[in-house]
Amino acid sequence: MSVTSVHQDAFAKDAGMSLTAVAEEDGAIISVSGETTSNITDVTFRVISPNGQNVVAVDQVAPDANGEFSTQFNVSNWSQDGMYQIKANQGTSLLYSITVSVDVNGGMTAETSATQSSMVDNYASSEALEVTTTSTEDVGGLTISANAVEGSDTIEITGQTSKTNQDVTFTVTSPNGNLVSVDQISPESSGDFATDILVGGPLWSQDGAYTVTAQQGSGSAFTDSVEVEVADGLVVPEFGTIAAMILAVAIISIVAISAKSRLSIVPRY
Repeated sequence: MSVTSVHQDAFAKDAGMSLTAVAEEDGAIISVSGETTSNITDVTFRVISPNGQNVVAVDQVAPDANGEFSTQFNVSNWSQDGMYQIKANQGTSLLYSITVSVDVNGGMTAETSATQSSMVDNYASSEALEVTTTSTEDVGGLTISANAVEGSDTIEITGQTSKTNQDVTFTVTSPNGNLVSVDQISPESSGDFATDILVGGPLWSQDGAYTVTAQQGSGSAFTDSVEVEVADGLVVPEFGTIAAMILAVAIISIVAISAKSRLSIVPRY
């Protein structure tokens, strides 16, 4: 999965949207409500089955003058058991794309109160996405690592979390603290997750260390960050200990061979 850079004009003051899903234990209705700072387009909804292959419901609503919107979904005919993803979109910007998950078993909902938000106060905010799920207890933790090839335009992010029923959100900030990219993915049942971040373009024009932050909710145990050097829109990975040793040995070998070659051409008397 690739991360798409968010256009600079999308980070105006008070930008983004929030989404909340509420359901009763053994109920048949999921009530969805939210708020958006954009009134340009309607909010569209898609509900994806637990296997990720089927769209079980769709809807489209127009926000009111205050940016608020709401809808409901009846789950009585949803035959597959598991976590259904309710995706709300407004246009193509990642700031206006939110997903919440609700557990449905036997055509009945589990007690749920889940909220996700992509609201940002200004362009320089480094906390563009804050995800909270009040029905989930924070246990365990989350870790990520970055892999990249020198000169590549892709950063591979892999990670692991003990919380598998909540999406992982990513933010990337430039060396001067500007937010350049956001993304959101669902971990596998094992807790593993991965995504690719594409560098390059006007938002990646600054050379230096870019910070990739992964977060689930607001707990510190479920927040982790890595830094990746970028220069001229391409990755410049740091040399680790082993790489530095190999480089040092190579330099010493070259110097030794050069010195031996010079000695061999000196005439002997």
